[in-house]
Amino acid sequence: MDELIDVLDSHGNKTGATVLKSEAHKTGIFHETVHVWFYTAAGQVLLQQRGKEKNTFPLLWDASVAGHIGAGEAIDDAAKREVKEEIGLSIATNALEKIGVFKSIQQHTAQFLDCEFQHIFISKLNVPFGQLKKQESEVADLSLTSLLKFSEETWGLAQTQKYVPHGTDYYKTIVRAIHKAIGNL
Repeated sequence: MDELIDVLDSHGNKTGATVLKSEAHKTGIFHETVHVWFYTAAGQVLLQQRGKEKNTFPLLWDASVAGHIGAGEAIDDAAKREVKEEIGLSIATNALEKIGVFKSIQQHTAQFLDCEFQHIFISKLNVPFGQLKKQESEVADLSLTSLLKFSEETWGLAQTQKYVPHGTDYYKTIVRAIHKAIGNL
């Protein structure tokens, strides 16, 4: 689905312009996305397997929830909207802990240059896994995996064919933030 998104400069500042997501991807215009990583008190991470029809990284494992921020939409509101859409869970703003923003440039094809500023959140999963309802059109599967296994597979990108290639620094940030959050429970 195409949607209107805010245009950013290469430093992540809004320019005041908007563009269709498809145009941003075609021409490499910077824009914002949200990534929400859920974890459990038992030390597990909720992973999402991207749908087989996704135009980027189909069937690879990724953040619990991810999506584009609509034009004029607040970052927290976009995160909550995506959580509701993709896993059927309603969460409060205070359940989101922002842990950083990553600049990502991925050349998928000659006609697809994805330039994002990814707003990264973690959040404690407070419902049983069985209560999650995946969005069939976007999500192939959901899975809980131990933080230890996740860190082993992503820190050195030992499983490059399994996960979206966000990079080692990205994954280290996620693992460290979740590890710290679990230690504070």
